[in-house]
Order: sequence, then C-alpha cells, then structure tokens
Amino acid sequence: MMKPEAASALQNIRVVLARPSHPGNIGSAARAMKTMGLTRLTLVAPRDFPSTEAVTLASGAADVLEQATLCASLQEALADVSVAAALTSRRREIATPLLTPRQACPSLLARAAAGEQVALVFGNETFGLSIEEVELCNVLVTIPGNPAYFSLNLAQAVQVLAYELFSHTGQDLDALRPEVESATQQQVEGFYQHLEHTLTHIGFFERRPSERLMRRLRTLFNRSQLQREEIDILRGMLKQIERHAPDRAQ
Repeated sequence: MMKPEAASALQNIRVVLARPSHPGNIGSAARAMKTMGLTRLTLVAPRDFPSTEAVTLASGAADVLEQATLCASLQEALADVSVAAALTSRRREIATPLLTPRQACPSLLARAAAGEQVALVFGNETFGLSIEEVELCNVLVTIPGNPAYFSLNLAQAVQVLAYELFSHTGQDLDALRPEVESATQQQVEGFYQHLEHTLTHIGFFERRPSERLMRRLRTLFNRSQLQREEIDILRGMLKQIERHAPDRAQ
C-alpha cells in the first residue's frame, strides 16, 4: 500500500493540459496519471471534450476524466496554485533555471507535502506552451532526450513526470513480492539427511569422501536460504531418484 504521506502529497498536485487537440491524448494522459497516483486533471480550452475516444484511451481511468476541471485560460487554471512547472522542450529566453524531471520532482513533491498546490503544465501537442503561458509558471522543466530525434507525445511526457514524482514517494515493491515461508532449521536438516541417504543409495560416495562432500553441499544450499516450498520440491526429487535408482543391495 502507498504510504499515507505520499498519497496526501499527490492530492495537491494537478496535471494541466493547455489547449489539447486530440481527445485520445487526454485519455492516455489520464491513464498515465492514475497509474502513478495522480488524479487531478485540469483541461484548458480542449478542442474535443468530453469524448468517447478519451474514455477509451483512459483504459480504466475514466474517473480521472469525469472529475476533470475545465478552464477557459491557463491563468484561470493556476489561480490557486503556488508552484507551476511548465514542461517545455524549446529554448526559452527566460532567466528561470531549466530543470530535468529528476531534479525538479523532489522539490515539487516536498512543496505539495507542505500543503501547497502544485501544477504540472503541458502545452498543445503541436505548438507546446506559448511564451505567455510559460511566463505564468515559476519552474521550467524539460525531459532530456536524443537531440537528433526527440518526439515524445503528450501522454508520454505526462507519464515521465508522473513517474518521477511517484518514485520519490518512497513506495516499495512489497505488494508485488510473493509471500514466502523460510524453511526451519529442522526442515533443512531433514533435507540434508535425506540428501545424504539418497546419494549413498545411488553410490555417489563410492571412492569419494562423503563427509567432505556433504559439508560442501550444505554450504551450497545454505547460501540459497531455502524456503519451505523449495525443501518440499527437493525432497520430492530425491524420492523419485530413490524410486528409480537400482537397488544396490542386490
């Protein structure tokens, strides 16, 4: 589960799409947002919205679209915002320092966690943000890429910024890790005894020092930190080996 402080901070961050042309990009951006815990979407003068295409491309994030705020201008969209980060890929004659997402996101998240309203502002798919729109923002962010070919679409840019923000929330991967039960000392020792018995049964120790070999095998398996299920698998293998091995007593 996401840490409570991270969820609280992300609620103070909105994604603002200024003059988006294609409803599919709006839906894809909503999907990118929700995947990374962002739910507040603001649309400034969208060409086509609401749209069934946007809902289709949202792919499970239709609730982000349903709750989206519509504004006539970027100035209206940023009225209650104290930190607005303009996403730009063009050289601007503005003194504001240009930051990468990795450089900018820790500060943006910290300010959101402190209760400030933060906006990530993306421009039109074709023309980006106008100079007047950029001047309404107080942080400039650019996504670095191949200078010979840099062609992120709108939703991809939203995904990059959303991921960078989420990566600083401290979210771990515990929810994705399967639950495992480590083998007890008794279970491990039972396996070693079974292993030694089987190797003796098939004649593996003939002309070999059994004590030394078993010590090496114990060291090998101890390094793997055996799980209970793995012990069961290994002992099942040993039983099959014993079942099919010739009876050496005859």
